[in-house]
Amino acid sequence: MADPRRAASPAARLAAFLSKSAKDVFAGSICGMLSILFGISYAALIFAGPLAPGLPYGIAATFLTTAVAATVVALRSSLPFMIAGPDSSTSAVTAALSAALAHNMIMNGASGPAMIGPALMIIAMGSGLAGLFLCLLGLARAGRAIRFIPYPVIGGFLGATGVLILTGSVQVMTDHKFATANLAALTTPDSLAKLVVGVAIAAAIIAARARYKSAFTLPAVLIAGGLLFYVVLAACRIPIADAQAAGWTFSRQSAVGFKSPWSFDSLAQFPWKALPSLAGDLFAVMFVTTISALLNTAGIELATKREANLNRELNALGAANLLSAVFGGYVSCISLSRSTLGYVAGATGRVTGLTVAVAGAAMLVIDPGFLAYVPKSVLGGLLLHMGIDLIYRWVVQSAKRLMLIDYLSLLAIVIIIFFWGFVFGVMFGIATGCATFALSASRVNAIKFSFDGARYRSSLDRGGRDLDLLNKHGHELQGLSLQSYLFFGSANGLYQHTKQLIAANRDCRLLLFDFRLVTGIDSSATHSFNQIKLFAGQNGVSLVLVNLSTPIQQAFRIAGFLGDDIILGDDLDHALEHCENVIIARHRQSAREFQSFVDWLAGALGNREDAELLARQCRRVEVTMDTVIARQNAPSDTMHFILEGRIGVVVDIGEARSVRVRSLGEHTTIGEMGLLTGKPRSANLVAESNTILYELSDESYRRIGAEHPALAQALLTYVITIMGERLRFASQAIGILQN
Repeated sequence: MADPRRAASPAARLAAFLSKSAKDVFAGSICGMLSILFGISYAALIFAGPLAPGLPYGIAATFLTTAVAATVVALRSSLPFMIAGPDSSTSAVTAALSAALAHNMIMNGASGPAMIGPALMIIAMGSGLAGLFLCLLGLARAGRAIRFIPYPVIGGFLGATGVLILTGSVQVMTDHKFATANLAALTTPDSLAKLVVGVAIAAAIIAARARYKSAFTLPAVLIAGGLLFYVVLAACRIPIADAQAAGWTFSRQSAVGFKSPWSFDSLAQFPWKALPSLAGDLFAVMFVTTISALLNTAGIELATKREANLNRELNALGAANLLSAVFGGYVSCISLSRSTLGYVAGATGRVTGLTVAVAGAAMLVIDPGFLAYVPKSVLGGLLLHMGIDLIYRWVVQSAKRLMLIDYLSLLAIVIIIFFWGFVFGVMFGIATGCATFALSASRVNAIKFSFDGARYRSSLDRGGRDLDLLNKHGHELQGLSLQSYLFFGSANGLYQHTKQLIAANRDCRLLLFDFRLVTGIDSSATHSFNQIKLFAGQNGVSLVLVNLSTPIQQAFRIAGFLGDDIILGDDLDHALEHCENVIIARHRQSAREFQSFVDWLAGALGNREDAELLARQCRRVEVTMDTVIARQNAPSDTMHFILEGRIGVVVDIGEARSVRVRSLGEHTTIGEMGLLTGKPRSANLVAESNTILYELSDESYRRIGAEHPALAQALLTYVITIMGERLRFASQAIGILQN
């Protein structure tokens, strides 16, 4: 079938392209209008208080940032309709950064216009550092790194940005910083009236957006609020000049030529001595930008049901911030609200973001004198709405999603950042994150399961006398299968458990640790193992360690833990076999050993006459190591009694590969079930050492059944006893693993 896209005429393709582009331009125009409104409010937030004279430069930096970020992200994003620019959370931390620099300069005697150049430089510096950090994360493919940051830390930082936006909106509306020292100024009738209007605008935005889902809801409320402001002025016969003089609108701003802050004069005038004190605020800009970018991208994926390439988004946004820093702009972020709004409005291509960029660039040539007619309370209400939204999402709603201890950590981070700044908030966030992780990890039991040698054994089948010895003395072996990452919290608990285990089993002589499920170990944990070693040695217990990875072995060697008194094993099965041999060798001296094949059979059958009769029916076979005694799928026509040596049961699994499933030692039998059922052999039988066997053929077995029924019954009873012992062992092993 022909591709319909190829079958379409050039005119039809052109019409489809124009229709798609028109939708993108329409969506981009809506988002561009919002970006302009947001940008003005962000500039007012950043250039408030002592930095107010720099508002024209801030407005220009805002629109420059919008144009650069929207262009780069539109061209490089994995989602073509993605929109970037100044955002609420990043603008809040940028405002905190510039305010910290202004405070430092004021304390050193600077004032007014002298602070504008350094403020623009530190803002651009924050953008550059954030861009560099984003690019490094993208190049390292660390887009999923957000999953390793505790939720309370993320919520605390973003909740604190909401509080900063909220308090910043108060300063935008009243020209007074939100502080107890300014309480009298904030509670004057004039200030309260401005705050009431701002609260009303914020409430109108919240109510309208809850009721109407249109893309025009927010700009409509803001425009209506501005018009209503002038209607009230006209109704009250208040001249616009008087409203401007009373601070209801911004002061008239002169046109300025925006220039890069990276000139030699600006570099010379910058207070470089203040830079170390701003490290925490710069880190906050980098951290909040990264977190906001990743969270906003995840939100866009959810809203549009489109999957984004997080690493590509980090690289695109990082490049945008680096370029913005070069031109003197400030930090930008992927916008969740504007990207989803554009998508709902029909955006599907990159023209949407480019349209937003054109809108931002166009504002650069407009005289900033229009700010004298923009009501502060309208922009303050917009900021108030943004702050409330962040606080509701990250502080209020988190109360329903977090445990009490995590929620208290989140609140503490918000409070610390508000009162003492991002430096202490960063320190507390890192400390609480580490402490929370350590506390949570310490609750994970380092012991997967425990066992002893009487109930959990190797895959080596042993004779009846050896089994009796293991059943009686197997408690001399105690084993622990460990799991997870072993650190100071979990390892100390392991040490205490080991002490109790040895104290409760006074006959313990071997203590085995299986590290197969252990992912790593720290130096504190190696110290705990040295304590275990000391306590075990004092009680005559030898330590056996198996499945040690190379990093764990290295950690133990550095700590001086490994030595001649530590037994190392490659895997659990061989280590168990070694421990069993030690236990058997320790107690065999008091046990009577079999001298011959007949002696063994006499003990197994309970009758020496039957043993001699059965021995005469068997053929003695001596094989060397690696001899194949029987092959998989061959007829089961023989049963073997192993007098000396060892036989491995090896299963072919295809592609020239095989697996040893178990081994059989002296005074055990193999092939009995096949002889009884007549089914083909399920595995190969391979001699693992020089071995002496006695072979009972199918013909001899049938002759015994016909001529010596009592012997046949005794032999069947012996086989059933063997199978019962094997089933009991398997059931015990399964029970240990389940518990």
